[in-house]
Amino acid sequence: MLGIMRKYKESIIIKVIFVLIVASFIGTIFLVWGKGGDEGLSARQSFAARVNGTNISPEEYQQAYYRLRNIYEQLYGRSLSPDVEKTLNLRKQALDSLIDQALVAQAAKGMNIKVSKDDVAAAIAVIPSFQKDGAFDFSLYQQMLKGNRLTAKDFEASQQHELVIKKARQQIKDKVTVNDEEAQTFYHKKNDKIELAYVTFTPAGLKGEVKLTDQELTAYLQAHQEQFKAPEQINFQYTLIDPVVAAGKVAITDEEIQTFYQKNIDRYQGKGGILPLAEVKDQAKADAVKAKAAKHAYELAADATNKHLPKADLAAAAASLGGKVQETGLFAATKAPALLVTEAELIKRAFATKTGELAGPVETAKGVYIIKIKDRVPAAVPGLDKIKSQVEAAAAVDKAKDLAKKKAEETLAALGKGGAAVALAESGSFSYSEGGLVPKLGPAPEIMEAAFTLTSAAPLPKTPFKLGDAWVVIKLKNRVVGDDSAFAASKEQIKQQLLPKKQQEALDAWIKELKAKAKIELNEALIAN
Repeated sequence: MLGIMRKYKESIIIKVIFVLIVASFIGTIFLVWGKGGDEGLSARQSFAARVNGTNISPEEYQQAYYRLRNIYEQLYGRSLSPDVEKTLNLRKQALDSLIDQALVAQAAKGMNIKVSKDDVAAAIAVIPSFQKDGAFDFSLYQQMLKGNRLTAKDFEASQQHELVIKKARQQIKDKVTVNDEEAQTFYHKKNDKIELAYVTFTPAGLKGEVKLTDQELTAYLQAHQEQFKAPEQINFQYTLIDPVVAAGKVAITDEEIQTFYQKNIDRYQGKGGILPLAEVKDQAKADAVKAKAAKHAYELAADATNKHLPKADLAAAAASLGGKVQETGLFAATKAPALLVTEAELIKRAFATKTGELAGPVETAKGVYIIKIKDRVPAAVPGLDKIKSQVEAAAAVDKAKDLAKKKAEETLAALGKGGAAVALAESGSFSYSEGGLVPKLGPAPEIMEAAFTLTSAAPLPKTPFKLGDAWVVIKLKNRVVGDDSAFAASKEQIKQQLLPKKQQEALDAWIKELKAKAKIELNEALIAN
């Protein structure tokens, strides 16, 4: 095999034969193919997915994921944040791709697909990572494989596998043709002009027709409990130790000021750099007193809490600190009392504390708190009598949406029988646009595509169309057919234009059929990571 690689060293033609393969490897070929990958993961898990009994290993899954992520990072020009990665669903994309490849490879066995050593050599010869001065370099090839702990045998086997899959896919594509009728339909879509009659049904416009019984409201509430569940509420008592008050009782030495200054020297910057202590001593002293007072307040609160913890006696703890007890009243975590609206850490701690329990100290910017949970009301769905207006409003919106769809379907059926009890608006004449901008309806790609399939013999689509919250029924009012004289001259060009999309649709349908017939097992514990 290595001898054959030398044969292609100077070949110019080879550089373009496998351009599609090269594109998939640029920048990623050595990212994770080495043996130093996630060996621990491989040891813990036997497979990421199993396709008709063939395992996709955890290592393959991780490699596919990292390659895909690397490609996206190159497209974005930066590292992907966890949120972006979650939106892209890269792990699922990677696994789906591997499953598709496994299905195609299995199907290829019955398709008489042949890949020769020359085919593999040609594919490798055009990979940029193995080229020097634009030509395949055998020494560089050996060096790159060695550096990534790959043997030529293993790497060339992986290339052969890739080519088998590519040829199988191409064989399906090669069966696809675009006939004259399809070309002519496309020609007329681009050259005809049409007028639509249409009617739109909106939930807002039908809200007045919605009537709801108590029985329906009860059923709606049962089906949407999470939507109406009142959040957990608590009422707690607290005492606050203000460090400012504690500061009046704190004495501080020059040595402590010096130590504080040294530990927080970045605070004392001037235009020329760090200011000497002599220039900022008053400020450093004030800062040191404040820090010592905060620490003192915390220690006092901790002592008081520990002392009165057994009996959960907040009043006694507050009295020992010279403070007073305040009470919040019932509130939900998202609606803190006005005095505590900025105290997120305190609120979080309060909701995590058991009823009747003393907790603290909780330090915030305002000071140090000791708290006691007095009452707790668990999250629960109120009875219909208490939230009837809220349930009625939400149920009315949903029912209006259902009613809009129902009226659209009824209107379409009535138009199919010769008439409908609604007035139809008119779009005016328009041509096909790729953006799907339908006059008076706005951006509506689905309606645009369907409208140009309508004819005078079949002026109605099979279904109404959802456009935002609305449902739209369309009917062809008129179609002005474009001049056919130019079709013959452009027919072959149109066929070539339509072919890639039709080929991809055929390939997608074939893989979908393979998947429907396959037995696919997923290792959920692994792929969830």
